[in-house]
Amino acid sequence: MLGHELIQKSVVDFLISSLQTDQFQIYQLAGDASARKYFRIIQGQVTYVLMVWEPFQADKYPFLNVLNHFAKSNVHVPQVINISEQLGVILLEDLGDLTLERKFWESTHEENSWGFYQNALDQIIHIHTDATDSKNPTIAKEIEFDVAKFMWEMNYAKENLLKGLLKFDFNSKTEAELDKVFLSICENLYAQPQVICHRDYHSRNLMIKLDKMYVIDFQDARLGPVQYDLVSLVKDSYVDISDSYAEKMLGYYLDQTQYTKKYNTTLDLFYYIYEIQSIQRCFKACGSFASFMNQRQDRRYLKYLTGTLKKVMRSIGHFPEYKILSDILIDSGALEKNYERL
Repeated sequence: MLGHELIQKSVVDFLISSLQTDQFQIYQLAGDASARKYFRIIQGQVTYVLMVWEPFQADKYPFLNVLNHFAKSNVHVPQVINISEQLGVILLEDLGDLTLERKFWESTHEENSWGFYQNALDQIIHIHTDATDSKNPTIAKEIEFDVAKFMWEMNYAKENLLKGLLKFDFNSKTEAELDKVFLSICENLYAQPQVICHRDYHSRNLMIKLDKMYVIDFQDARLGPVQYDLVSLVKDSYVDISDSYAEKMLGYYLDQTQYTKKYNTTLDLFYYIYEIQSIQRCFKACGSFASFMNQRQDRRYLKYLTGTLKKVMRSIGHFPEYKILSDILIDSGALEKNYERL
């Protein structure tokens, strides 16, 4: 039994009980940006993924609660093989290592990845429609992107990127002006119709297994505007999507959901909110990338800062009233900084 020293004996015993054999191998997988640990369990020709975190109560545990709700709503999620609430472990179907990000970069031209992005959009549509409209209770409907949550994300970026990584020296007047812009952005977003949002719907959280698209990392799902997930996918920091491809993706979503009819709104308003959401979501992503460096010297995400900041700047260009944010990004040197040399 290779790799048993990587996990506690009680967890090894859990695996033996779950798989009805002690003939398996354990390999640690590269984790995401969270405190959770992942292991690949190999038993002959079959593989599983073991997620290890902390003890939980199954019916109130966001990961399982949202997984079960999504599974009942035509969303492709990994199958749960077994759980131990006391140990804080979940044995899951192994979805492999092929992400949408990798498939995009393996394509000789972005159009060659369209079938996979169409599948990704279909999954997000199921979340925004089937999962949202379902009468079944779910934690994802008990929490929301309210003004306070949107503000928390923007302030997180201010603290970690502007103050933390860039050491920008705010005076009280400038910071007050920026906070006023943040509040305007967040109030605009909160005023929109709400659906269940995945919250981190990008190409690294979409897995391809046998040409089928699976959704992972959904435990933070909550109510919010449709644009939040769409910005996460279309303005993904990890891939380079052209304007024409972005329009194709958004057009597909709008057509399939009959968005303007469903919400009795206009395309102009949809795109207006989409650009505001782009400022908020992309700026928040920059804060996360900076925080990994600030808090644990994790440099892996620094290379994504410049490209994501350019997305922020481009969207700010649509809103003269938000110019203070672009001014600060320019004055702080955010766009010229060589982050990989920090």
